[in-house]
Amino acid sequence: MDQDPVATNPELYRVLFENERVRVLEYRDRPGEKTVAHSHPDSVMVTLSSFRRRLSSHGREVDVELPSGLARWLPAQSHSGENTGDTETHTIFVELKEPAPEPKAGDEPLGPAPS
Repeated sequence: MDQDPVATNPELYRVLFENERVRVLEYRDRPGEKTVAHSHPDSVMVTLSSFRRRLSSHGREVDVELPSGLARWLPAQSHSGENTGDTETHTIFVELKEPAPEPKAGDEPLGPAPS
């Protein structure tokens, strides 16, 4: 990981669990709060609240709105984000430490993460 979110945004991310295969992060922010650029390996994200965010990566911006209770696969990525809604963002990330397998036909990324 180039830019560990726990190092770049320590007030927003915290490690809940870590071993040699996975790291579990909790992310929380309030409306208007922003993250600086950071990276995630392949991960599973679980939304614990509904929220709206603006994600920025490589000169592109994407607005996302996600409901609570969603579990979603996220391919490795780097981005920054901003809470553009009126609710707190609360998510859990299960980051994989194992290298990704070679992609198979039909394996398509689902888009950027919320943070």
